[in-house]
Amino acid sequence: MVVGLLAGAPPDSELVSAAQAGDAGALGLVLARHRAGMYAVALALLGHGADAEDAVQEAALIALRRIGDVRDRDAVGPWLRMVVRNVCRAQLRRMSAVPVAEPAGAVAMDRTYGPPDPAEVLDRHALRDWVWSAVEDLSPGLRLVTMLRYFTDVTSYEDIAALCGTPVGTVRSRLSQARTKLADALLSSAERVHDDATARTALHRGLAEEIMAAAHRGDIASAMSYGWSPRADVTWPTGKVTGVDYLGPAFGRDLSDGVRHDLRNVVAGREVVIWEAALLSPPEDPYHCPPGVVWVHFLDGGRVSRVRLYHPRRR
Repeated sequence: MVVGLLAGAPPDSELVSAAQAGDAGALGLVLARHRAGMYAVALALLGHGADAEDAVQEAALIALRRIGDVRDRDAVGPWLRMVVRNVCRAQLRRMSAVPVAEPAGAVAMDRTYGPPDPAEVLDRHALRDWVWSAVEDLSPGLRLVTMLRYFTDVTSYEDIAALCGTPVGTVRSRLSQARTKLADALLSSAERVHDDATARTALHRGLAEEIMAAAHRGDIASAMSYGWSPRADVTWPTGKVTGVDYLGPAFGRDLSDGVRHDLRNVVAGREVVIWEAALLSPPEDPYHCPPGVVWVHFLDGGRVSRVRLYHPRRR
């Protein structure tokens, strides 16, 4: 099927131009055309089929969010192979304590292609609506780890595992499955209409800002009355589970202690919405609270039915 799609396909320069304009199908054709070369690089560096396949899939997702960086559109093949090499080097560093010999600048390149800035993915990238439609097609378990890994600062396997309440091995497995499904979706991406991810994120950011402002005024209950189920439960970082009515007093205690919540990021899917907030301790007690908190909201019929709170580890 892929061979048939590639037959008579436009040259790389035209496909890259279309992909940079937001055509996910064109990017899929580029990846299909160069997949053999990408896999050969991964296999040469990692020497294992499964690891090499993971590296190619990771590189495909990087290409999705970085295709706009390609300047020489005819050289997209070498660019893709470079991305694969950097992904493989990062894998080798994680797998071994022995330093891996690298050309000068390789570390900088890895940093360039590291976890994306959420605003960049959601606002700058022309393919953002395709990205979210593909993410929404994942099963709930795969979707949550993908949202955390690629759209928030909760990127380590250990933090994701702690937040989701699953073993680290399960997180690795789910991310591998998600990468496979997303990479396959790129290759088969068609012309279906995608949700407006920017509008949805803007809506939820506005709601989050309204609730945070109300909390600082001591009126969080009224702000949550519209979008939250009165029967919603909240799982706190300690594992304690309470009703949603416990949030008001908890915020009140923070305020009386001089703590402020500063909303930094909102990631909004159809069924999961994530807030990231900095916790600002009072100057006289700078270690009063952890540096931040992540809110994971699970929606049912558009209303919050449960929430899980998590304090990421200090970096």
